[in-house]
Amino acid sequence: MKNGKTVLVLAIGLLLFKQVVLGAGDWPTFGHDPQRSGWASEEDTLNRGNVAGLQLLWTVKLTNEPKSLTALTAPVVADGVTTANGIRTVVYVAGSADELYALDARTGKVIWSHTFESSVLPKAPGMWLCPNNLNATPVIDKDRGLIYTVASDGSFYGLELGTGAIKFGPVPFVPPYSKDWSLNLSNGIVYTSVSQGCGGARSGIYSIDASNSHHPAMEDLFSSKDGSAGIWGRGGVVIGQNGLIYASTGDGAFNVADGEYGSSIIAARPGSVKLVDYYSPLNHHRLTQYDLDIAASSLVWFAYRNYDLVAGGGKEAVLYMLDANNLGNRDHQTPLYDQKIANDDLEFEEKGIWGELSSWRDLQGNTWLSVPIWGPVSKHAPEFPIRNGPNPHGSIMAFTVVIDPTSRKPTLIPRWISGDFDVPEPVAIANGVLFALSTGENTQQTIGAKVIYHGQKTLTDQQRSQHTHNAVLYALDSQTGKVLYQSGDTMRSWVHFSGLAVADGMVYAVDHNSNVYCFGLK
Repeated sequence: MKNGKTVLVLAIGLLLFKQVVLGAGDWPTFGHDPQRSGWASEEDTLNRGNVAGLQLLWTVKLTNEPKSLTALTAPVVADGVTTANGIRTVVYVAGSADELYALDARTGKVIWSHTFESSVLPKAPGMWLCPNNLNATPVIDKDRGLIYTVASDGSFYGLELGTGAIKFGPVPFVPPYSKDWSLNLSNGIVYTSVSQGCGGARSGIYSIDASNSHHPAMEDLFSSKDGSAGIWGRGGVVIGQNGLIYASTGDGAFNVADGEYGSSIIAARPGSVKLVDYYSPLNHHRLTQYDLDIAASSLVWFAYRNYDLVAGGGKEAVLYMLDANNLGNRDHQTPLYDQKIANDDLEFEEKGIWGELSSWRDLQGNTWLSVPIWGPVSKHAPEFPIRNGPNPHGSIMAFTVVIDPTSRKPTLIPRWISGDFDVPEPVAIANGVLFALSTGENTQQTIGAKVIYHGQKTLTDQQRSQHTHNAVLYALDSQTGKVLYQSGDTMRSWVHFSGLAVADGMVYAVDHNSNVYCFGLK
């Protein structure tokens, strides 16, 4: 992208972007904020000195029926909500059986629930690749007092935070029974991403202007001509503070002339959702050939000095950091940083970078990046000064951003690596504490190792639900990775593709048995 075009795009984007101001009791979207940082910078209750005293404050089992591997979405939280019982902090989770629940954050009591009804039948029976259910984590709009969600039939709804009354929709938004990912919100426009061709949907970014219920204008950006090049990192679309939106795409054809952007990282203009920039790794054909999706993990947007940055990675386990205003430089293939950190055997399942990267800033002004890893560390990974024990099944790696003395551009320096995780979820950071969930999930997808999956070799839902372990919540020192707390056998089941929320001294999690957990200080 030429410099003049870059300046013009950024100027337009900044006019469209409005900074989101959050309170200590808010966690309104997957990853806390539109940038998917995972950093609750407002949190002032939990800290490294007291987090060892965490305990389970309440748990509630909801009536939602798990479908395939999915059950409840990651929690989102809003404080200062006016309910029938007064002003409350409210926790919201959506369920795979087309349910949306609002829970009192103090007690876990259900304040209201809503079941979405559909008159459309799926084209094929559901399974874990295409489960035919509600999949996208909702997003909270505090300005309008609404929570937005997408039902399994593709209908978009806006419900009142305190009562559950429908104030927006239903509006047909995405194809029925498509596989949609966490909603994101900026300036009244809600974004989601679609992957894997479920319900016959084309992969890409979908948006709806929710600022006017009588004129819900929709704009889409397709990343392929079919269901390939899916955007299936669980954080979905990332919205940068520079006014652009970002996503990473999975296996698929790459042909700029044809508008196909498989195995790439793309940037688009908000509102019109027009593509303005892209990064394509030099080995993008190999990534697609061997099912090594970059999209296994969502991106994170963060700032460092005068740079706007995005970082991501996927099954190949190459960690990328890019200039958010000039992805891949002039040739669209030159990152600021790329480093192999896991999956030496290049397996397309159970190994690599999965979920969502996170970023935060410490009291000394250092900018950190955390990376969840499935499987063992690569022999090509950089040396970490602090290691917290063996990690054959998974780990969390932490880096800081610095200026490279040679290039004078940002690069990453390894700082610590955690002990073993039974595959980690994306982390949440608050006041010097890094919260992480060991999921206990069975991540095997196919029969036989190192075999690209085909229909006859794909494991069933029942097979994938076997050999699981209960999820465990950890609190780590964000400077060293040292374990400060772990929940043991408190959580009753495993969980698939979820996330945490931290708000007002509480940590919220869910499991596959449709339980919601609240951890906090006594």
